[in-house]
Amino acid sequence: MPAEAWLTLAAIAAAVFVLVRDLLPPAPVLLGTVVVLLVVGVIDTEQALAGFANPAPITVAALFVVARAVEKTGAIQPLVSSVLREKDGPRSALARLLFPVAGSSAVLNNTPIVAMLVPQVSSWAERRGRSPASYLMPLSFAAILGGVVTVLGTSTNLLVSGLLEASGEDPIGVFEITRLGLPVAVIGTVALVLLAPRLLRNRAPARRDLAGNAREFVVDMDVVPDGAIDGLSVEAGGLRHLAGVFLVQVRRGPDLIGPVAPSLILRGGDRLRFVGRADNVIDLQAVRGLDSAAQEHVAFDAGASAFFEAVVGAESPLVGKTLKEAGFRSRYQAAVVAIHRAGARLEGKLGSIPIRIGDTLLLLADPGFRSRWYDRNDFLLVSPLDAAPPVSSRQAVAVAAVIVAIITTAATGLLSLLEASLLGAFGLVVGRVLSPGEARRAVDIDVVLLIAAALGLGQAASQSGLAAEIAGGLVGALDGLGVYGTLGGLMIATVILTELVSNAAAAAIMFPIAVVAAADVGHDPRGFAIAIAVAASASFLSPIGYQTNTMVYGPGGYRFFDYARLGAPLTAIVVVTTVILEPLFWG
Repeated sequence: MPAEAWLTLAAIAAAVFVLVRDLLPPAPVLLGTVVVLLVVGVIDTEQALAGFANPAPITVAALFVVARAVEKTGAIQPLVSSVLREKDGPRSALARLLFPVAGSSAVLNNTPIVAMLVPQVSSWAERRGRSPASYLMPLSFAAILGGVVTVLGTSTNLLVSGLLEASGEDPIGVFEITRLGLPVAVIGTVALVLLAPRLLRNRAPARRDLAGNAREFVVDMDVVPDGAIDGLSVEAGGLRHLAGVFLVQVRRGPDLIGPVAPSLILRGGDRLRFVGRADNVIDLQAVRGLDSAAQEHVAFDAGASAFFEAVVGAESPLVGKTLKEAGFRSRYQAAVVAIHRAGARLEGKLGSIPIRIGDTLLLLADPGFRSRWYDRNDFLLVSPLDAAPPVSSRQAVAVAAVIVAIITTAATGLLSLLEASLLGAFGLVVGRVLSPGEARRAVDIDVVLLIAAALGLGQAASQSGLAAEIAGGLVGALDGLGVYGTLGGLMIATVILTELVSNAAAAAIMFPIAVVAAADVGHDPRGFAIAIAVAASASFLSPIGYQTNTMVYGPGGYRFFDYARLGAPLTAIVVVTTVILEPLFWG
C-alpha cells in the first residue's frame, strides 16, 4: 500500500478515535483531518478545499432556512392536528402518525419536524394514559426513514450527491434515489407499526417527574420581616451554598427577580424559590429568618415563569461541564429543577453533576426562554411543558408554495437544486417570512462545515489509493458472493461506522471505497453510492447516532439499549431490502 494511503488511514483512524471518545465535535475533527492530510502532502490545496466549492454544503444551508420557515409558520401543523386523534388504538395511532412524518421528512429537514412533534405527541400520549415512549422513538425512526426517499431528505444524501459530482459523475436527481428509498421507507415504517408495540417498554418521561413529584424538588420560603436575614445579601444570609438546594427566584411584590445574584439584598416579605434537592428541606428550616410558604402549586404565576424541558446535544457547550462550571443560571437566565439521564432523575447536588449528551434538563425560566434558545446549538430540543400547539399562520401557504417550487424546478431541470434552494430561501427572507437574523440562525454551521470537510476527506481517500486498497480487500474477502455480498458488506460497515462517528463522516469514508468496489465487481457505482447514503442514514441503534434520536431520548424516558431493541431489527430490514432492490435498479 502506498505511503500516502498509510498516512490517510492513520489520519482517519485518529479521527474515528476522537469521535468515538467524544473528545471533540465532528466538524472540527474532520476539518483538522483534512488540514493534516494537506500539510503532509497527501492532497493539494484544490482537493482540500473542494468541499467548499461543491454545491452540497450551500444547498444544505439553504434548506435549513426553508425548514425554519416551515417550523415558524406551522406549515405542517394542519397535518399534525389531523393525525393525532383521541380514539385510535396503539397501532392505528402509530400508522396515522408515522406515515405522514416519513412523507414530510422526504422533502424537509427531519430535525424541526421531530422538534415540533415531540411535545405534542408527548401531551397526547399522556392524556390517553399511554407512555410517550411508545411513540417518540418510532417518530424519530420514521423521520429518518423518510429522509432517504428524495435527495432533499437529509444532508447525507446531498453529501453523497456532492461526492458523485466531485468524482466526475452527475449529481443525484431529486427523485433518483426514490426508487430505492421509497420501498425502504414504506417497508421500514410498516415494520415500526408492527414491532414497536411489542418491543418498546413503557417508560416514565422527564415531564412526568415534574408533574408527579414537583414538591420533591421545588420549595418556596418567605423572608420574615425584621428577621435574621432581612436586610442581608443572599451570600451573607447563608443562602448561597446550601446542600441539595439553591435559590433561583425572588418574588418581591409584583416583581420577579431571577437569576438571583449573591449580592441581592433580601427584604422582609420576599418569597424565595429553591430548586434542586428540595428533600433536604432541613437546610432551609435551619436558616433563621425563613418561614415555609407552604404552597401547593409550583409556579408563582403563569405569566411570570414557566417550566421547560431541554435536551442536550453533541454540539452543546454544556457537555462535560457541571452547571456551576457553565454558569448556567447567569448564562441562560434559567434554573435547572432536575436532570434526567437514561430514564431516571439524577440524585445529588445538581450544580456538581457533569452534563452528558442526551441529558434532559427540566428548567424553570421566564416564558421567553424557548424563543431565545430553541435555534441554538446549546439544546437540541426546547419545549415548554403543557404548551398549546403552534397555530398555522397565513404565511404557511407561501412557505408550502416555496417548497413545491423548489421540488418542481429541481426535478424538471429548470434549475439546479442549489439554484432552486437558494432562490427559495432568498424569497422567504425578502417576503419577510423570516428576518435575516432568523435565517442566519437557522443555518447549522457545524453541519455545513462537516459536509465540506467530508468532501475533502473523500478526495484524500480516493487520491491516496486507500479506497482502492480497502475495496480490493473487501471484494477479495467476499469472493464468490458477487454484487450482493459486496453490497451487503459495504452497508454493514457503513451502519457500524455511522453509529461510531456521524452519518456524514461515515458516508465520506465509505463512498470512495464503494465506488471502487462497484467497479471491481462490474456494477454501476451510482447504485452503490446511493446504497451508502441509505446505510449512513440508517442510524437506529443508539440515542447518539443521529440527532433526532437524541432529541427523544429524555422526553421518552428511554434507556440506552432501548434503541437497539427496536433499532436492530429495523436496521436488518433496511440492509436486506437495499441489498435485494439495489441490483434490480442499477444492475
